[in-house]
Amino acid sequence: MNLTPDQIVFWQWGPITINATLVFTWIVMALLVLFSWFVTRKLSASTHISRGQNLLEVLVIGICNQIEEISEQKPEPYLPFIGTLFIFIAVSNALSILPGYQPPTGSLSTTVALAICVFFAIPLYGIRRRGWVSYLKQYLQPSPIMLPFNIIGDLSRIISLAVRLFGNVMSGTMIVLILLSIAPLLFPVVMQAMALLTGMIQAYIFAILAMVFIAAATQMEEEQQVLNNTIEVTHG
Repeated sequence: MNLTPDQIVFWQWGPITINATLVFTWIVMALLVLFSWFVTRKLSASTHISRGQNLLEVLVIGICNQIEEISEQKPEPYLPFIGTLFIFIAVSNALSILPGYQPPTGSLSTTVALAICVFFAIPLYGIRRRGWVSYLKQYLQPSPIMLPFNIIGDLSRIISLAVRLFGNVMSGTMIVLILLSIAPLLFPVVMQAMALLTGMIQAYIFAILAMVFIAAATQMEEEQQVLNNTIEVTHG
């Protein structure tokens, strides 16, 4: 039993190794590119649209609504990044219903790479909206002595993103494999359905948490003060 797709090696030459994580990541990327090309090659503004375009519009609108609800900002600047995270993780997990497929999100290297993308996206979006001074000043709040603790807090959030996704996907895959080995005729359909549902939930949680972190970094000082006052009134 392979715990992660990193343990499945297809080809190796010296230090260069091509394992299941790389292969299945390339497959997911290729499928997304082909689907995007197929759907967007004949976009229509009429009332009669293809099923692919209809699915794409529902997905984009749904992601935009979630971004706007969380950040209370226009979703357009964040849609490409958050949408890509969600779709990649969702498709990677959804394909686990196929025999022989190992989700690349079951590899710690993949989840760490996704978390690193979020780590760099947070200051990029924050500085873009607030400017260098306003963004960096938040690390000195409420006192300059809190600077190392605020930095450690940011790093711990990113680590938790990577470990949470990796742990949930890997544990789900292990449970399915164990149950299938025990009772292969009873559990396949049910467990595959549960794995599919869990994969979608994990993709949603990862994208939502990434947006929460970005929204916190892009809030203006006035918005943060209003939020703090609202919290004080609510608890008062």
